[in-house]
Amino acid sequence: MDVSTIIAPLNDAQRLAVSAPNQAMLVLAGAGSGKTRVLVHRIAWHIKINQISPFHILAVTFTNKAANEMRERIENMLEISARAMWIGTFHGLAHRLLRQHVEQAKLPANFQVMDSDDQLRLIKRLLKNLNIDETKWPPKQVQWFINAQKEEGIRARHMHESGDFYQRQMLTVYKAYEDLCDRSGLVDFAELLLRAHELLRDNEDLLHFYRQRFQQVHVDEFQDTNTIQYAWLRLLTEGNDNLFVVGDDDQSIYGWRGAKIENIFNFQKHYPNHQVVRLEQNYRSTGHILKAANTLIANNEARMGKELWTDAGEGLPISLYSAFNEQDEAYFVVEKIKQWVNDGGLRRDVAILYRSNAQSRQFEERLMTTGTPYRVYGGLRFFERMEIKNALAYLRLANHHDDDASFERIVNTPTRGIGAKTLDDMRILAREQNLSLWQASVRMLDENRLPPRAGNALKGFLNLILQLGGETLELPLHETVKLVVEKSGLIELYKKEKQDKGEARVENLEELVNAARLFDADSLNEENLSEVDLFLTHAALEAGEMQGEVDEDCVQLMTLHSAKGLEFKLVFMVGMEEGLFPSQQATDDPGRLQEERRLCYVGITRAMEQLYLTHAESRRLYGKDNYPRPSRFLREIPPESIQEIRLRAQVTRPAATFNSTLGNSTQTAGRYRMGQSVRHEKFGEGVVLQTEGEGDQKKVQINFRNAGIKWLMLAYAKLETL
Repeated sequence: MDVSTIIAPLNDAQRLAVSAPNQAMLVLAGAGSGKTRVLVHRIAWHIKINQISPFHILAVTFTNKAANEMRERIENMLEISARAMWIGTFHGLAHRLLRQHVEQAKLPANFQVMDSDDQLRLIKRLLKNLNIDETKWPPKQVQWFINAQKEEGIRARHMHESGDFYQRQMLTVYKAYEDLCDRSGLVDFAELLLRAHELLRDNEDLLHFYRQRFQQVHVDEFQDTNTIQYAWLRLLTEGNDNLFVVGDDDQSIYGWRGAKIENIFNFQKHYPNHQVVRLEQNYRSTGHILKAANTLIANNEARMGKELWTDAGEGLPISLYSAFNEQDEAYFVVEKIKQWVNDGGLRRDVAILYRSNAQSRQFEERLMTTGTPYRVYGGLRFFERMEIKNALAYLRLANHHDDDASFERIVNTPTRGIGAKTLDDMRILAREQNLSLWQASVRMLDENRLPPRAGNALKGFLNLILQLGGETLELPLHETVKLVVEKSGLIELYKKEKQDKGEARVENLEELVNAARLFDADSLNEENLSEVDLFLTHAALEAGEMQGEVDEDCVQLMTLHSAKGLEFKLVFMVGMEEGLFPSQQATDDPGRLQEERRLCYVGITRAMEQLYLTHAESRRLYGKDNYPRPSRFLREIPPESIQEIRLRAQVTRPAATFNSTLGNSTQTAGRYRMGQSVRHEKFGEGVVLQTEGEGDQKKVQINFRNAGIKWLMLAYAKLETL
């Protein structure tokens, strides 16, 4: 039989994987090495050459998009329908299995699947029924606990009550949650996988049927599987050695959400007759980029090892920029993007990658200032994020009590015992008597319309808002925002959220304080508004700008985690500093540090043609000024693959011979030089950081002692030298 159509487009390693005998196989597929092609061609090989019916093939991946792409490519290659094949995500296939065997799965025929939001609402209702205080037992923390147990294959009945009060309380809720779901015929995402595993494990005849049916089982992104997913795969393939997995231990970056890198190592123990094929030829990046990635990841101890290579040439060296501060970093990146576009490049081919969501604000602001379209991939713009909107609502209500939208948003955030009936009564009174919600709440308290508990809760909220308004009257803007963020209870609320999400929300709130510190009220040219109102207007305007559409030519902003699986011609990896990337938590944990290094490897290998790495010598982070050391990951890249844009300057002792925009040169802006002390009639004393532009358009960046860092037009600043 002619096999050329299947193997002709492949390189030697890919052909070896595709045409291998029917046995357990681990394909270590490096970044950009064509793993999807290998999976598709392997399935085609089974159908065309091994004469295996599509009915006997199972293929599992992690996203519906990947599953649809695989299905389409198989249909186009073989000119057959892939409908008979089970191709889908773990959750999708588990759902299909349960629907076909609802009785054996001990589920009602019309069971309903809950998404994450539905599950959270159910948990909130359950906590209320159990008289458990949400402020002490946040619903999201409970949700995380339940899902984490299920992903490890642990039911409530498997857990033993220990002397730990936290564990006992969580176990109580877990048991009640399971009972409620069983009575209501509800299934959450984690339950889909656990129930599908139990269905096969506990029904020998059914397990035998599916082992016979699925003669070949294929898995994409195997390094991202969790405990219950791998257990399910092992059940289906045990004794048959028919598991074909494609993965990359060097791209295992989701340990924080349950992925087990151990699965890729245990595969060799569980399938002793396996074969390993390494896909090392990269079709994405240039030689310098791959050399950097290879050398960096070699510092990880626990890895199977491979060396990416390309025949596309060395390409441009990696550029390293040492920014004076985070504003200079954003300015540099956006200027390089403008240059890229002026040279004929497309914005959609450019990505700015960062470790923490909070870092996006500086780049968003600079992109908006220059009129550069951008899109935050897989997330919200800074001022659109929930925690930022909540904080701004507190700030707005403290200054404008009759703002109903802000009142509604935060009256029970964090939860403070103001129930739905109280709020409904308040809305009715406000509507009937043409009052704001604030006025209605005051009247209800004055007229004793509420039960004591609800009345005390509402009174506490109003007093908090009044206190915030009073205490911030004479404070600078950034101290006002800081006080509101701290006393609102939002920090404590989000610290209780498990995993990285809560930590990211806290970081965003701290960045909001920094945004207030750097805010230039003069930029809005409004003399009749207070600085607080000007800042709120600024936030509303930025949030109101619509995201760039998916197919629009706009710059892509995203976290390094979101970038996995994507590629861009021009990539900026920003914030390459100790304590930021790698994170502070990772520096004390060898396992987390290795995952951070894998994340850096993923970021580097997103770049096709050009890669810029940037770090700042001074960065305001977590509410204070830091002078971080460059990331250790920068030292792990071969010097011959890096070109420095400029030498590092000493932030603490700025030299007059250094200019952050033009490089190392003697540069003075008339009498304003780097490090010059000046005074402004409004902002007080400060130090010149850098200058930009010429003539009437010349601007100077100054770090004011009390007002923070600001850009001023020299023609209008009226600065006094000291």
